[in-house]
Amino acid sequence: MTMPNLDIPALGSGLDAEPIVQRLLGQPGVQRLPSPKLTLFVKRAALPAELCATLIARIDAVRRPSTVSDSNGDASYRTSETGDLDPADPAVIATEGIIAALTGLSPEHGEPIQGQRYAVGQEFKGHTDYFEPLGIDYDRYCGRSGNRTWTVMIYLNTPEAGGATRFKSVDKTIQPETGKLLAWNNRRADGSLNAATLHQGMKVRAGVKYVITKWFREKPWIG
Repeated sequence: MTMPNLDIPALGSGLDAEPIVQRLLGQPGVQRLPSPKLTLFVKRAALPAELCATLIARIDAVRRPSTVSDSNGDASYRTSETGDLDPADPAVIATEGIIAALTGLSPEHGEPIQGQRYAVGQEFKGHTDYFEPLGIDYDRYCGRSGNRTWTVMIYLNTPEAGGATRFKSVDKTIQPETGKLLAWNNRRADGSLNAATLHQGMKVRAGVKYVITKWFREKPWIG
């Protein structure tokens, strides 16, 4: 797969959110959620359908049951499957370039792209993407690269029914659609962790849902 010719800035980790916000606002087709509680952007058709289909095949080749950090003991809390994608795969490289060009987030601060698959009845109950500083797994996950700053998630297909992403605190439900990208800041304007980013991957009612997620860290990523 040929990498598109992209203007790729390097605007940092996203902990200083303003450069990222301005970059996103300057991109065609990007919409910002009108809420003071949450910095959230949506762009339809951010990934071409052909690339989405390729990434779906990559996820299916490596998927495994999803896991959670700081487990609360609820076996039904996250019932999806996860696929760790190969950073050297041309499809993954092309996707990384599109995300970097759109957001300006510096690639060295990004975790490897991860895929998720949701079959009928599967979900991910309300959660935040950052790690709780008092959580038992905080040092394990944040000791080297720091906590998460921004999340970029892209739907790879449109399931027949269900599978929306719900941000309860701002009463916003986003429907999955092939190639649609969501990007949100996991922090408030003062840099503190933002509990209003609590979101839920709602149950798929018919069909299957595929997404990819890329998280960015305070410090350069060390796997």
